[in-house]
Amino acid sequence: MNDEKMLELARQAMESAYVPYSNYPVGTCLLTEDGRVFTGCNIENASYGATICGERTAVVKAVSEGARRFAAIAIAARGSAPYPCGVCRQVLNEFGPQMRVLVTWDDLHVEKTTLDALLPNSFGPQSLGEKT
Repeated sequence: MNDEKMLELARQAMESAYVPYSNYPVGTCLLTEDGRVFTGCNIENASYGATICGERTAVVKAVSEGARRFAAIAIAARGSAPYPCGVCRQVLNEFGPQMRVLVTWDDLHVEKTTLDALLPNSFGPQSLGEKT
C-alpha cells in the first residue's frame, strides 16, 4: 500500500473520532508487515485517563486479529501535526521499532519519519532479551 492511500484512510478514520472534550480528532492507518491494514481513531472519555489515542486503537485492533509486526502508520488530524504521544510511541515500539511514520494535518501538510527517530534509545522486547 502506498503512502497516499494510507494517508487517505487515516483521514477517513479521523471522521469517526469521538472528541467531545478536546475537539481534536485523530485518525490512523496501520500497515502490518504482511500487508494488512487497520484503522483507528481517538476516543475520549469524561474521566480523561480513560481516553485512548487513535494509534493505540489501531494497534489493539491489529493485535486482536493476530498481527504482531508493523511496517508503517499514517496519522491524520486538523490544526497541527499529530505526532504520536509518548505512550503511543512506546506501544508502537513493541511491534515495529523501525516502522515508517507519516503525519498529515489540514489535508495540506505531510511529514515522514521513522519510529526509531521519534523514540531514540528505546526500551523494548530486545532490552529484555526477547526476540522481536
